[in-house]
Amino acid sequence: MHVTTMSPEAMGRSLGEGLLSFPVTHFDADGRFDEASYRAHCAWMLEHDLAGLFAAGGTGEFFSLTPAEVVQVVAAAVAERRGRLPVISGCGYGTAIATEIARGAEAAGADGLLLLPPYLVGSSQEGLAAHVEAVCRATGLGVIVYNRDNAVLDDETLARLCERNPNLVGFKDGVGDIELMTRIFVRMGDRLTYIGGLPTAETFATPYLTMGVTTYSSAIFNFLPQWALGFYRAVRGGDHAHVQQQLRDFVMPYLNLRNRGRGYAVSIVKAGMRVVGRDAGPVRTPLTDLTPGEHEELRALIERVESIARAA
Repeated sequence: MHVTTMSPEAMGRSLGEGLLSFPVTHFDADGRFDEASYRAHCAWMLEHDLAGLFAAGGTGEFFSLTPAEVVQVVAAAVAERRGRLPVISGCGYGTAIATEIARGAEAAGADGLLLLPPYLVGSSQEGLAAHVEAVCRATGLGVIVYNRDNAVLDDETLARLCERNPNLVGFKDGVGDIELMTRIFVRMGDRLTYIGGLPTAETFATPYLTMGVTTYSSAIFNFLPQWALGFYRAVRGGDHAHVQQQLRDFVMPYLNLRNRGRGYAVSIVKAGMRVVGRDAGPVRTPLTDLTPGEHEELRALIERVESIARAA
């Protein structure tokens, strides 16, 4: 068993210092986890400058994996890590399953957890707080709570959780409520690391930086890592002209294609990987892959942005 030596505080700080990668999970034609292909992809991603690798996250189809598969995916990512780069495991479902996944990920060598919303149900602030706290207390790993959908913590609840749980070190926003994000940052300050988690995160990177959100999860990094890193550097460096140009030339057309189908936020990433020759296999149901026509539209878009980059 591998146990992390990275403290929750160190893990949280390191994530805020660079771009975060959320690798897709590779499946074979029969829908089984393809570990060799996944590990090769992680190794390729880790040749680039990253602050953290999020295994079995939303882009990694966490919702389609069994708890045992989550641990298997995390262990594969840990095996490919480079140096001190933290590996963060997806975690979620109801409290009993989430705590089981947390302990399994810790045993597999993860450095932290990204706690996704519970399955299906809505609940009160008290119920959500009890859920988050149970996961924090089930493990010594640093925990990042993902505010989105049916699990939206307010600033008061989050503050109480941070008081009681030192290993709650990160907050990922997938809501886009500017007032709530401002309230949380003003109240919590540097107690937490803040991560942009709206799909597609590049769209919101510049305005969120002004609110203390220094990093975000880039799904596009899976197939255009140099583009993703260049965009991140432009955001952090205040190069608004470059950011606006890339939003216009690539991100907005990409979003228009992504928005054509429900669940395409994941499907379009796997399609992008096929375009660049790094096929990760199909998505698992209930997601569906892009149509052949949509795939060719994406190919043309990627080839155009790559051609512009070569000419620059």
